Amino acid sequence: MLTDQIADMFNRIRNAIQARKRTVNIPANKLKKEITKILFENHFIAKYAFVEDEKQGTIKILLKYDEEMRNAIQGLKRVSTPGRKKYVGVGGIPRVLNGMGIAIVSTSKGVMIDKDCRQMNVGGEVIGLVW
Repeated sequence: MLTDQIADMFNRIRNAIQARKRTVNIPANKLKKEITKILFENHFIAKYAFVEDEKQGTIKILLKYDEEMRNAIQGLKRVSTPGRKKYVGVGGIPRVLNGMGIAIVSTSKGVMIDKDCRQMNVGGEVIGLVW
């Protein structure tokens, strides 16, 4: 049984990038849909689609490459795990590559990136880092 679904999502994306795949399919849930939406809005992926089926559904992600087949996502890191949650206040939200990357944070106002957390003055659980 898989316990950390976000780590599984990051691993699937990382493996697809390493294998130079154009698309990757991920089993869906609400949190993964929000993370996918954030990745799209911050230009880390080209497109995404939620495919409904009789079970939980699937997220189909089209990865973003440039002309030399370099991916927009250079790294993904899971910060909070099911065994060790990392909660931070607004002052402790990490900056990724001095603003070139994003930190994905789950707050009481929804899932958002580090810049939005600082603007809204909220902290929360740091889900992961993307650069």
